[in-house]
Amino acid sequence: MEAFAYAHPATKQEALGMLGTDWTEAAVMAGGTDLISCMKEHIIIPKRVVSIRGVAEWKGIASADREVRIGALTTIEELRENATIRKQFPALTHAANGITSPQLRNMGTVGGDLCQRPRCWYYRNGFGLLARDSKGNSLVPNGENRYHAIFGNEGPAYFVSPSSFGPALVALGAKVNLTGPNGDREVPVADFFRIPKSDSERENVLKANEIVTGISIPSGGAGLRSATYEVRQREAIDWPLATASVALSLEGGKVRDAKIVLGHVAPTPWVVDAAAKSLVGKSITEATAAAAGDAAVQGARPLSQNAYKVQLARVSVKRALLAAAKEGA
Repeated sequence: MEAFAYAHPATKQEALGMLGTDWTEAAVMAGGTDLISCMKEHIIIPKRVVSIRGVAEWKGIASADREVRIGALTTIEELRENATIRKQFPALTHAANGITSPQLRNMGTVGGDLCQRPRCWYYRNGFGLLARDSKGNSLVPNGENRYHAIFGNEGPAYFVSPSSFGPALVALGAKVNLTGPNGDREVPVADFFRIPKSDSERENVLKANEIVTGISIPSGGAGLRSATYEVRQREAIDWPLATASVALSLEGGKVRDAKIVLGHVAPTPWVVDAAAKSLVGKSITEATAAAAGDAAVQGARPLSQNAYKVQLARVSVKRALLAAAKEGA
């Protein structure tokens, strides 16, 4: 790890004043569970680390104006234990439960989860975000790609989005709140993530002089059902191989509207509209859930070592749908 200056601001204004227009000038630290490992691996080498843990206004969970706001500094454990989240948005609780390490749950934050860098081993070993060799050719298609993308992998990016909460927040229609020197802005979580076209771009729309301050989720009412289902190799400190988050609006026991979002199978949370539309007007049963799972994996493009993810994604959709239907039973 390279030497760096450390700052611990107590207010929004102080924090913004310590950032720069270049990613090498300063790095924002919330829980630090990802940033510190990136710094140790020399993936991120900031001149200054700005810890925002002291900014009280970016903490906590509150309901207001037909929405629930989650402060970016809310820990994963606080989210997991919150009664409002459990009742209104079980998909988020399920995702939090998948993070089994008490240390990570108590240090990691919701905002940090959205901003963490990809776990691609090529990227983590210094080959850049797009994992290219000295000639500019991608190392992934013919390399070790068992944990890489099966959607959105036409190039140049092959990594998968590591966010645990991203798919559920996209399914729930959430927005991410950002602040910077030009004021505050709100971006749909679905638009927060992006597929970079070069190593100089990031996998989200956050600017170097901006900070994620919170997430706003519209209250879905009595008919909203949601769930997240993850498949992991081990139920320990392990990253999911594939996940699915679903949000259903039910009316008279049948689906009026649906959203299905896959995780850990694409460079961004991957929305599968055709699978969601196939459920409209139907009840959630073993058969309809299985059919939606089949529809969700249409168009998958597995690489040389990760075709197994197609079946895992299919099963994740089916089981997430059945779990969501059960939540309302």
